[in-house]
Amino acid sequence: MFRIISKKDGKRTGEIKTRKGVLKTPFFMPDATRAFVKSLGNDDLKKSGVEVLCVNAYHLYLQPGLEIIKKAGGIHKFMNWDGPVISDSGGYQIFSLIHKNPEMGKITDDEVIFRSPLDGKKHILTPEKSIQIQFDLGVDMMVCLDDPPPNYYPKEKIKKAVERTLNWAERCKTEYEKQIKERKISEKERPLLFGVIQGGEHLDLRKYCAEDLVKIGFNGYGFGARHVDKDGNFLEKVLRYTADLIPEEALRFALGVGTPEDIVKCASYGWDMFDCVIPTREGRHGRLFIWKKNPSLPEMLRIPKQAGLRCGGVLPFEKGEKSSPFKKGGLEGDFYKTININNGIYRSDFKPVDKNCGCELCQNYTRAYLRHLFSAKEPLAMRLASIHNLYFYLKLMELLQGRASD
Repeated sequence: MFRIISKKDGKRTGEIKTRKGVLKTPFFMPDATRAFVKSLGNDDLKKSGVEVLCVNAYHLYLQPGLEIIKKAGGIHKFMNWDGPVISDSGGYQIFSLIHKNPEMGKITDDEVIFRSPLDGKKHILTPEKSIQIQFDLGVDMMVCLDDPPPNYYPKEKIKKAVERTLNWAERCKTEYEKQIKERKISEKERPLLFGVIQGGEHLDLRKYCAEDLVKIGFNGYGFGARHVDKDGNFLEKVLRYTADLIPEEALRFALGVGTPEDIVKCASYGWDMFDCVIPTREGRHGRLFIWKKNPSLPEMLRIPKQAGLRCGGVLPFEKGEKSSPFKKGGLEGDFYKTININNGIYRSDFKPVDKNCGCELCQNYTRAYLRHLFSAKEPLAMRLASIHNLYFYLKLMELLQGRASD
């Protein structure tokens, strides 16, 4: 299902065969958490270069509910999306909900008991139920339920989370095989299954978790919990080390990563898959990514050692969607910068947002017009800015894949 095409200095390119088509690696997935990417339609996504989406099983289980999606014929038909879809188990969101407010639930070795943030209704989620939900969604790739503790937890608590993650991974794999048999799914139609490597900032725990997950056997392995420390510093050593623990023939999923610098760094360590809300969320707030010059791979790979540190602190469960690393002074790397189009200096700026960009926004409208749309609170502003940022991210991935000219 996955083959490596080339490898050089840790970075690798390849391709995955899914039930809904072939994907070149490394690739980026916008988060269509609740079965939509905010403010964008499917045509917008495809024109931006998007081939695969990441949905969240926890959120879809709560709203609109599995019965609605099953009646629609599965997540692809419900969204009218004909490309591959991966589902995150939602463990991260559930655990963060409980870590943030213990009154919202309880974690045991057998299950997670939590209250819906929508209506307060009590729910019980087991590893088995998580897999059943993802099969009901009909996704092409799915992720095991895991226990992702905050990195600042004491080592003994993180070790306990690793043990629970391993136990649940084994239960997920058993349920996965059971569902394959009961649903009469052929070998060719099997969704890919990912285990998640936990261990916080502790290399020995990451090693222990990875080795035991490999014994269970998965199509791919994800980097679990935060990819930054409590101060927002990028965990370069941990991410590089963890990638090396994963077998060559398996996919490597850097969950929740991230900013352009972090994606480039992780790709250089051998990570294949990325998902994040950053491009569309920042776009909806008027913050846009701009190439400093005509984009090229050599420029991207010359990343300052400390680049991207501020970006790392973006995690929904700790700071909320309204918090952004781009608010105070923006973010700038070797190969790009960000601007806030809401600033007054763009009121009469009649240049395109980025002269090196071929997106709908840059080809048809000026900075002044986009600022006007945001000032007037016109929804078109969020759509155009989100399209632009996604176009930037997908161009970045094309360069990493070697599909775009340097």
